Amino acid sequence: METEEVAVFAETPKVPRNLPMLMSETPIRLNDHPIQYSYTFSYFVRPSGKFDPEDYASYVQPVGVMKTVEQFWGIMSHFRRPTDLCDKADIHFFKTGIKPVWEDPANCKGGKWIIRLKKGLSSRIWENLLLAVVGEQFEIGDELCGAVCSIRNQEDIISLWNRNADETPVTNRIRDTLRKVLNLPQNTVLEYKRHDDCLRDQSSYRHTNKNILK
Repeated sequence: METEEVAVFAETPKVPRNLPMLMSETPIRLNDHPIQYSYTFSYFVRPSGKFDPEDYASYVQPVGVMKTVEQFWGIMSHFRRPTDLCDKADIHFFKTGIKPVWEDPANCKGGKWIIRLKKGLSSRIWENLLLAVVGEQFEIGDELCGAVCSIRNQEDIISLWNRNADETPVTNRIRDTLRKVLNLPQNTVLEYKRHDDCLRDQSSYRHTNKNILK
């Protein structure tokens, strides 16, 4: 992984294409701390002009792959904190090989837990969530696919994606672990949405099922 600063959140191309990785991967050093899964950081900034949501994957800019704790922090250091972003953007953190789109084979039968945040709160919550994911605090094996931090005008939205929306005990465990690792207040509303519903209504965050923590 290169040490020089990269142009994270550079101008998005107007014509969809396969975008190259911004940061090259370095070999794992002897004293590095490997993690269980390899993850890829990426981001999406909506292009100017007319945009077809079906082209979303073509505009996702991969930033870097991480397989150790040291690589994780090395890539994180190149990202502006979510609370410092003004433009609408999505930051992705997914297991390597899984695209951050509903129709990916790992995501299409799954869904996501959604947390809506007031502006100014997302940076801390996002970092704590990623640390919990990397640290395998959810203890559900390969069920987790990745996480997204969506920067919007009036709010920021963090979502955690899983493979199987029909596995209620698993989705409930994810919800309960989110509450614990993020230290969410008792009245926090968590929302869940299946990805087949996202495909039907072409929306990530509308028409969700709300769940008030108890």
